[in-house]
Amino acid sequence: MRALIVDDDAKLVSLLCQGLRAEGVAVDAVFDGLDAISRAAKEKYDVIVLDVMLPGMNGYKVCAYLRSQGDQTPILMLTAKDGEYDEAEGLDTGADDYLTKPFSFVVLIARLRALVRRNSPEKHPVRHFGTLEIDQSTRRCRRGGQDIQLTDREFEVLMCLAKGVDAPVSKSEIFEAVWGYDSAGSLNKVEVYISALRRKIDRPFKAASIETVLGGAYRLRSDGG
Repeated sequence: MRALIVDDDAKLVSLLCQGLRAEGVAVDAVFDGLDAISRAAKEKYDVIVLDVMLPGMNGYKVCAYLRSQGDQTPILMLTAKDGEYDEAEGLDTGADDYLTKPFSFVVLIARLRALVRRNSPEKHPVRHFGTLEIDQSTRRCRRGGQDIQLTDREFEVLMCLAKGVDAPVSKSEIFEAVWGYDSAGSLNKVEVYISALRRKIDRPFKAASIETVLGGAYRLRSDGG
């Protein structure tokens, strides 16, 4: 794994770099938002750890800019802020995960490894569910040849369902896989994203690929509904 650390706290960066290198992670570090954009454009990283409060350009704007340029490197946002509003702002700009300071290094490294695993292409990256097509390598979705625009988080929820195709996946399983077991918030988040997916991948095509299963679970039909 190769990681880019972006934080203006020199002491924290030093500790993170030391700890990650001890875990076998190759690490680069910058202390400014503009430097982060420059480094990300020149180098290929498996994951970016991005602080929100940065000189030059804040983390939200850095994340939004990278996504606007087509950079899909997984981003874990670090911030001293707390609360769902701040989390939502980070995720809306395209971040993949969110961790509030102070945090456990054990949790950080687990989150980073999970992000890298989720974004690693499999041997057969394109999966078909009837007319529904999910491309894991490009993180794109199509139905009947028509592109469907999904947010990063919507795609992650869909992939959770795809891995359990024709088998029920519980709300708690989805929440843990997508948001992390110790994330703030409730299982209502899962319901919100399932509803968003249905509006995008099913209703316009008069399909019903995502079924609600008794007991608070969901199932993706192999025939695409």
